[in-house]
Amino acid sequence: MSEKISVIIPLYNKGPYIGRAIESVLHQKMQNFEIIVVDDHSSDDGPAIVKNFNDPRITLINQEHRGVSFTRNHGVNLATSDFIAFLDADDEWMPIHLETIIRLIERYPTAGMFATAYKRQTPDGKTQWGDFNGIPNPPWEGLLPDYFKSGALGDFAVSSSTVVIPKKIFQETGGFLEGYWWGEDVDLFCKIALKYPVAFSWESGAIYHLDDTGRVSTRTPSLDYQEPFIKTARIALMKGEVPQNLIESLNEYIWRIESQRAINNLRAGHPDSAQDILKQCTTKWHYNEKMKWLLLAKLPNPLYLFIRNKCRK
Repeated sequence: MSEKISVIIPLYNKGPYIGRAIESVLHQKMQNFEIIVVDDHSSDDGPAIVKNFNDPRITLINQEHRGVSFTRNHGVNLATSDFIAFLDADDEWMPIHLETIIRLIERYPTAGMFATAYKRQTPDGKTQWGDFNGIPNPPWEGLLPDYFKSGALGDFAVSSSTVVIPKKIFQETGGFLEGYWWGEDVDLFCKIALKYPVAFSWESGAIYHLDDTGRVSTRTPSLDYQEPFIKTARIALMKGEVPQNLIESLNEYIWRIESQRAINNLRAGHPDSAQDILKQCTTKWHYNEKMKWLLLAKLPNPLYLFIRNKCRK
């Protein structure tokens, strides 16, 4: 199969890393691709580094600062192929990534997303696998039995630097939500997973670098920030749009994300907010834990803090 892949790289002040990202695409074993770098009005030398690459498959697009979702969506609109790959400017691919993706596309043509496993690399050069759970053990590859189980137990099997999405499915699902800086990628991937199978391979396709202090993952959401997919998921559950076999794991994923928000509110002295969040969560896997936090949220805050400090000793 010689299916062309459009690679979308959003760029915003990633001068120290963008060259590494592009090189990792150019060194793919599968060479039938185009690279669309969309610069979101960087103030560093990132765009100049992109221009220095002498390869006709690379296109640099400049725009006013609009955020990462608009930037990715803009890139997809300009893509000329039927399959869209995404790579963050501070990450890199292993040489087999696109080759593995093409194999998944050939074997599982009904899938709505295709992804490879990734490893995280710390500033001292140490690497470790993503925290993948609820997935058959390596070297397995195939259609995931339950996409949301992996998210409820650890890292989702799909990430913004390893996923490839058919362009028609990306457009059908609405692309990345604009106006959000946290969880907008999870929202898109989960919307797709609610409707389509997800193909995954344990072949390590990417390195997720933790040496960039400007990563979104280093920022902390406010106490009232709710990931956009939480609302999406609850609406889908209410309307009966979630496949029966995914309802339990989807509720457990909601619990995992929202319970942490509730705990953060409780620790910040907002027990009423914590209770409201916890009461909206349904969990079978962590029912006792939910009851524990609800009980703690009903205590006077000084008593809760006293108990927490005692437990830490």
